[in-house]
Amino acid sequence: MPFVAPALPTPQADAAPARRRDRRGRGLRGPLLPPGAPAHRSRSERFDDLVLDAVEDVERTWARQLAGTEFAVEDVPPSDPAPWEAGGVPLGRCFPAHAGQPARVVVYRRPVELRAVDDEDLADLVHDVVVEQIAHLLARTPEEIDPHFEGR
Repeated sequence: MPFVAPALPTPQADAAPARRRDRRGRGLRGPLLPPGAPAHRSRSERFDDLVLDAVEDVERTWARQLAGTEFAVEDVPPSDPAPWEAGGVPLGRCFPAHAGQPARVVVYRRPVELRAVDDEDLADLVHDVVVEQIAHLLARTPEEIDPHFEGR
């Protein structure tokens, strides 16, 4: 008598698919936090928020002088330093308006993050960098831009 394999059960249409581990046995893959949770934001998104907070703080007093100025965040500075930057890695740069281009202030995320000890120090450092760059752009001292400027 020939061997006949037993019939396999047919999956039901309303049954949930079986959850399995991945092929290396590490468990289910997927996000740990829902997208709306505050901890779901990336480091770069949180850094962008710190820069925006610092800019809003300064713009309360200097809005007219900063009208049209663009603020940006880049991960690292370009490899060619500006002529006035002697040694070290810049934390930010300002570019005056030129040939129809608006004035720009750029903060470099990675060098700033590497110098900060904790989140509070990071927020203070970002604020200081923004104030210094705005002061340079407006040809003023950082203390004129922000009376509470501490400098580093």
